Amino acid sequence: MELSTPRLWLREFGASDHAAVHAFAGDPEVTRYTDWGPNSPSDTTTFLAEVTQDATSTPRHRFALAVVDRRHNALIGSIELRVTSTFHRRAEIGYVLHRAWWGNGYGSEAATALLRFGFDELGLHKISATCDPGNAASARVLTKIGMQREGRLRDHLHIRGRWQDRLLFAALSPSLSTETAK
Repeated sequence: MELSTPRLWLREFGASDHAAVHAFAGDPEVTRYTDWGPNSPSDTTTFLAEVTQDATSTPRHRFALAVVDRRHNALIGSIELRVTSTFHRRAEIGYVLHRAWWGNGYGSEAATALLRFGFDELGLHKISATCDPGNAASARVLTKIGMQREGRLRDHLHIRGRWQDRLLFAALSPSLSTETAK
């Protein structure tokens, strides 16, 4: 599976991506607000094996893609859409970028493309995302791509030895207004 935007190429991961993935997945500053990491080289190997296997699953429920800057042909991050309920047509989205690429709109551009894929190609009804309350940049990205804040999930995850809250954001399929009007 591949998606393109004006500046990005979202593609499947390959074994040769280890060094580029580990450059951001092993960075404590990049993983500061995540519920995983910083990765060891072995963690990165495991991640790549899992997403490679998921790419061949039928039906596919996890779409983990490499975010590649087209101009520099550089793998700059990862984005994922995970279908959580086929019956209710729901999914979750998450993303992470190498910090050298922060603040340039790449997260918004990649997330917009994956939202569009989820709604248009997979027929999803609702796509949600969570972020750490301290991660203002991620909250801005989620708002910018059209997600609305739905609430705060208190003590939602146990990360690095302590319970942490998450902000919950979601977007509904653009066709929802058409469906509910009928």
